[in-house]
Formats: sequence, structure tokens, C-alpha cells
Amino acid sequence: MPNTPVTSARILVVDDQPANLRVVSSLLSRHGYSVLTAADGAEALEKLPELRPDLVLLDMLMPNMDGFALLAEIKKNPELLRVPVVFLTVAQDRDLLLRAFDAGAVDYVTKPFMPEELLARVSAHVGLKQTRDRLERIARERQELVNLVAHDLKNPLSSIWFASDMLMKGETKPERVPRYHRMIHESAEDALGYIRRYLETQDTSRQRAAARQGSALREVLDWLVDRYALQFEDRGVQLRAHAPDASPLVAADTLVLRQVAENLVTNAIKYAPQSNVDISMRGGGVGFWQLLVEDRGPGIARDLQHALFRPFQRLAHAGTDDGRSSGLGLSLAKQIIADLGGQLWYEDRDGGGARFVIELPEFVGDADDATGFDPD
Repeated sequence: MPNTPVTSARILVVDDQPANLRVVSSLLSRHGYSVLTAADGAEALEKLPELRPDLVLLDMLMPNMDGFALLAEIKKNPELLRVPVVFLTVAQDRDLLLRAFDAGAVDYVTKPFMPEELLARVSAHVGLKQTRDRLERIARERQELVNLVAHDLKNPLSSIWFASDMLMKGETKPERVPRYHRMIHESAEDALGYIRRYLETQDTSRQRAAARQGSALREVLDWLVDRYALQFEDRGVQLRAHAPDASPLVAADTLVLRQVAENLVTNAIKYAPQSNVDISMRGGGVGFWQLLVEDRGPGIARDLQHALFRPFQRLAHAGTDDGRSSGLGLSLAKQIIADLGGQLWYEDRDGGGARFVIELPEFVGDADDATGFDPD
């Protein structure tokens, strides 16, 4: 007797004979499969995109749209292309069976069938499909993790490169040298901290328990200025922070909020290199606070704004892209903020330029719960 499927699989049975549908559906249902039926090819074709089955059992010879015609339509759809199709047929004709395999069928079962044979073939092909899906999912998750690590390391490594480059030129004012040394040291600590977080956590989907601690917005603004002010000064512009006397707490881990905010700041360095950049905070909707990053650069053209937060989109204006952008930053940032219960959006700045707004819920808890990032 074939093994009961480890996970429930969806099987679409297509046959113009109601009796066949009942027999096959009953047999498969008793063995743990979720069975869906269609009385002809047209009905199956209508249901397939929504059902997304793990296997199709398809009668070869049916009136109107036969199994071959339906299979041809299935193979035209990229989302259904890899769904295994097993023909049910009374035909024993060798040429007809070869035609079935040429059309894309993975197997066939002759009618009348032995229950054990049908179950064995279904189990084998469903198992292969689920194994392939699982391997593809693992490969995607692994690539996503690689993308996340590479992206998060880019900013601290860029700061290390900038500070070391300034020191190597030998033109640095003596009073600035300690700041560059500190920038190198702290950026290296940040990079190691990111790596440790990825190695130690089992949750690689960016859900970093961020709402369990509060993050002080004023401290994040001060950190951004401390980390990037010299890079702006080297370009002859300024990074300016504007904040009220209050220091509100938002429901986000400090390291995570720093990562998102510095991505917006480094984008301004790349895409508005001759512009001062203003970072500020203000109240948002009831129970929310906002962090703003604004510049007087060229902004984003209206016909490109719809794609701004899509993965691997590089929307640089001519001559502003240094080739280091992965096109992942804004997409990842938006997803991180959404996971924290907030929003990230872009808007044109009055008078020209770009404005990015991070809005996060206010932290509800004791002030003592708010913490910064401890790399250890």
C-alpha cells in the first residue's frame, strides 16, 4: 500500500465521465489528498490558475477540448508549466502514448486502473513535485539571505572605505583623525553585529522582534549625523538634523531603524551629491511618529515613482549612479517598516527635491525599555 502523503497535496481530476470522477476522487480523498474535479477541459482551464494543483489527472480522450488540447494550454502558462500531468486513458496505442509524453505528460494510467497502481503513481509524482518546490524555496530563501547580508554590510563598509581613504590621503586635519578612527572602529563593529545577528537568529525574513523595544528617534538622528556628517562635508554640503526638544520612542529596534534611515541618507549622497540633506522628526497620525530624510536633488520623475520600491530597481538619474547600488535598499526598507506596523513612502518636496518619510507606531511601554544597539 502506498504511503499516505506527508503533506496534503491538491489534485485536479479532469474527466467527462461522472462515475470516473466519483471513483477517483473517493480513492484519493481516503488517502489524504485534497481533490478537485472538472467535467471537461474548458472547466479545468478556467479553474487551474486559481487552484494551482500539485498534480493533474487528465482524461486523454474527451469531447470538445480533449486532454492534449488542455495540456497544450497548460504548458503555455508559466505559472502552471511545472505542474505534473498524468493521463488517464483506455488507449493502449503506442503512438498515442508517445504523443502524450511529447506533449508534456509525466506518466499515464490505463483504465480500468488498479487502485494500488494509481495511488503509487500519484504518490511518486506528488512527492517529486513537493521535493522540487521545497528545494526551490530553500534556494530562494538562501539567495534572499545573501542579498540581505550583502546589502546590510554595504553601508558600514562604505563608511570604513571613506574614513580609511581620507586617512591615506594624508591631508586630514589632525583634530579630525580621531573621528575617522572612530568611524572605522564603529562601522566595523556594526558590520560584525549584522553578521552575528544573521548567524544567531533562525528568523532570516527580517522579523527581528523589533516592536519589543523602543527606539529613541532623537538618538537615531544624532547617530546619523555623527556617522555621515564628514562624508557630506567632504562634498561641500551638510547633513542637518532638526528635532523638537521631545525625544519620542517608536516601536522599533534601534539597529534596524538605523539601517533603514542610513539607507535613505546614503541614497541622498549618491543621487543628490551637491545638495544639503535634512533629517528631522515630527508627529504623524495619532499614535505615530515620523522620521524624514529630505534633499534638494533632482527627485524622482513621476513616471518612475510607481517602481521606486520594487526589488532590483535602480532609478538613478544620469551620471549619479556609482555602480554600487544593488537596487534592493528601498524594497527591503519598505518591507522592514511594514513588518513593524509602519509605512515608508516617497513624496516630492515643495520647491524641488525628494522627501522620504518613515512612519512608525509610538512605543508603548516603560521608558527604561528603550535601548540602543549593543554590538556584543
